[in-house]
Amino acid sequence: MTSPHLTPPRPDGEPTGTGGPLHGTTVLDLTNFLSGPYCTQILADLGARVIKLEPPEGDSSRAIPPHFVAGDSAYYLGNNRSKESIAVDLKRPEGLEIAQDLIDRVDVVVENFRPGVCRRLGFDVEEIRRRRPELVWASISGFGQAGPWRDRPAYDLIVQALSGVMSLTGEPGRPSVRLGIPAGDLVAGMFAAIGVLAALADRARCGRGDQIDVAMLDCQLSMLSYQAVYSMIDGKAPQRQGSRHDSIPTYRSFVAGDGREFVVTANTERMWRELCAALELDGLVDDPRFDSAGSRLKNKEALWHLLEPAFARRPAADWVARLAARRVPAALIKTVPEAIADAREAGREMVLDLGHDDGRKVSVIGNPVKFTDHQPAAPAFPPHLGENAHALLNGFLGYPAQRVRELQETGVLARPRQ
Repeated sequence: MTSPHLTPPRPDGEPTGTGGPLHGTTVLDLTNFLSGPYCTQILADLGARVIKLEPPEGDSSRAIPPHFVAGDSAYYLGNNRSKESIAVDLKRPEGLEIAQDLIDRVDVVVENFRPGVCRRLGFDVEEIRRRRPELVWASISGFGQAGPWRDRPAYDLIVQALSGVMSLTGEPGRPSVRLGIPAGDLVAGMFAAIGVLAALADRARCGRGDQIDVAMLDCQLSMLSYQAVYSMIDGKAPQRQGSRHDSIPTYRSFVAGDGREFVVTANTERMWRELCAALELDGLVDDPRFDSAGSRLKNKEALWHLLEPAFARRPAADWVARLAARRVPAALIKTVPEAIADAREAGREMVLDLGHDDGRKVSVIGNPVKFTDHQPAAPAFPPHLGENAHALLNGFLGYPAQRVRELQETGVLARPRQ
């Protein structure tokens, strides 16, 4: 069982999330919902100080049902650890001044407004970058900062559909389905984080920052990989494969005798021979229909007709063990709770039990990037709306305490929720 990480009390202005390779880097997070918060959480996990500037009503993901912890949605809690929150009304001149003061102090700004919204809010990115050429500014949008679709709203499902990804997902002969994870948002967040890291590396070399333009649709197109190349070579639309593979007929899922699903990835000639031996179907090795990768692909339906009833003779766990003994990769298809239990058992800190000193607790998925020479600080519980306002304005920006109180009393600054 992973030990709980408890968020220690912080003096005013003390950063969280320090100790990783991005220690000393400060990020202003102007993002909402998923793609942007996922990007900035990656940066926080890598040691950056991330300041999340929210509207007075908060990031809209805070209100997504069905699960809540102390008023905040599990959706929000899964993507906002190790950040600090300040809630500001950017429609007020004083609120815009706070944001500008933060921009003038940070290394990176990440935003996922629709193109043009930044300028309407009062952020002239070109002027900001002229004033602070070392600043890295990353923009995540549905269709990019330029192009014929720039003004269209975009969501995960929209870009999965438009990219062709959704057309590949589902069972043959049945309607398309969305991926079980919001890849349109998550992949955009990852590419934005990659862009930020590259820009920071370049800044260390030449002293200048950069402006990064990440489009959710572009990211999904990039994930088509070889499927796009196949289509451009033969001019055909790749079809839905279900849990199968377009090129390797012994790379797919099967149903065992106990009804449990498992997957087999016999993608070399050695694995093919060992698969036949495990199934006690050695005669298939020399069968001219199956004696090469090309012939097996050409005759895949006939091959599946033989493999499927053979796999129905034993329980799935038995097949996984038998194939593993012959060095043929195979695995049970786990449920999410089963996968989480396995991750806890593995001890790689991929399940984090976060706790706050006010009693809040939640378990979240951890950071997959591990370092030998960096030991990041314990991840901190995602902040309540506006939780760190005083520390940021008084301790980080140097605002007098009286001015902070006035900003709260006039509604420019939302009071922290208790």
